[in-house]
Amino acid sequence: MISILASILRFTFRTVLLVGYLLLVLFPALMLINHFNGLGTEEGSLKAEATAVRVASRLLWIFGVNTRVRGAPADGPVLIAANHLSWLDILVMQSVRSMCFVGKAEIDRWPLFGYMARAGNTIFHQRGSRDSASGAATLMIQRLKQGQRVAIFPEGGILPGNSVRRFHARLFRAAVDAQCPVQPVMVRYMRDGHRDDDISFREGENMMVNIGRVLARPGAQADIRFLPLIDAAGRPRRAVADAARAAVLENYAG
Repeated sequence: MISILASILRFTFRTVLLVGYLLLVLFPALMLINHFNGLGTEEGSLKAEATAVRVASRLLWIFGVNTRVRGAPADGPVLIAANHLSWLDILVMQSVRSMCFVGKAEIDRWPLFGYMARAGNTIFHQRGSRDSASGAATLMIQRLKQGQRVAIFPEGGILPGNSVRRFHARLFRAAVDAQCPVQPVMVRYMRDGHRDDDISFREGENMMVNIGRVLARPGAQADIRFLPLIDAAGRPRRAVADAARAAVLENYAG
């Protein structure tokens, strides 16, 4: 009974905070990010990145998630490849350093999340479409050659379970073609010293139900590790993908 009451109170308190933040802070902040990016200057880009980092940090706090960061995102052009457990992963990574994500096209149609993704210059791709994959790869290469960080979740989506699945090699083509390094990133969630796998989607759970459950559940710690770079130039993309997964898997279990 006490735990149910605590969940109701957490859900109510965090929902009020979230709605207030969305209305009073988030939308003006996203407009500001678009404005800074539209300036086309280095100063504008830096201000946009700093604003994006603050937004992600505040949203994590509202959802009861704090972060423990080890290592640091590499400077310059780099393809960041992370395992994928929750939609929170994007906020966790963005709260450390601003980066451009590659996401499925459906996100562009989601209320709020679509607008946030567009403000963050997300590269959208349609799963199963070769034309879309080719277009996304071209944009990824372009961003990398411009010196940006591009982040991917090469498992191909969030699925129930707690294992690190096979990394799809095709997403690593951009690093090979742009001749830039790959930085593996391990993300996991902890509570009371143990891995908190329940933060991910449960079987049959949709996005809105998961958001509601996260708002109601006890807080968690996001453990994020930026791992050593992997040289991708001149290497088969399958070999690069396997090396990135091996690095993530080694740290995920530890």
